[in-house]
Parts: sequence; structure tokens; C-alpha cells
Amino acid sequence: MYGNGMMNGWGMMNPMMWIFMILFWGIFIIGLVFLVRWLVGLGKSDGGRETSQKPLDILKARYARGEISKEQFAQMKKDLE
Repeated sequence: MYGNGMMNGWGMMNPMMWIFMILFWGIFIIGLVFLVRWLVGLGKSDGGRETSQKPLDILKARYARGEISKEQFAQMKKDLE
């Protein structure tokens, strides 16, 4: 009686359909989260760091790190002013 019908005694959905439905919605929600994170990330440049540094600030940072000498710093600072 139950085995010959369309529903096979499980009501509207059999257990396999429940598993696929849960997988579908899980993948859908995870994909939606990644899409939102990607779209939000597009608005940020350099990983969200501040990019509007003034040239003199960059020059001072390079001098402080030892990338340029005192003479180079003085010449570049003169060029910027």
C-alpha cells in the first residue's frame, strides 16, 4: 500500500530530497556571503589601508626606514616643495 504510491510513505519528500535541499540552501547562503564580502572588498584599495598619504609623509617614512640617505632626503624634500 505505501510502497507503490508516488510518495513512498514519506509524505511530500523523501529523506534524500531533504538532504539535497539542505545542501542547496547551505551552498546558496555560503555563496551569498562570499559575494557580499567580495563586493565590499572592491570598494577598498590596498586592503582597506589609507592611501591618501602626502608625498612628504611618504618621503619621511622612507628616510625613517633607512631606504634613502640624508642627502637624498634633503634633495627630494627640496624637489617636493
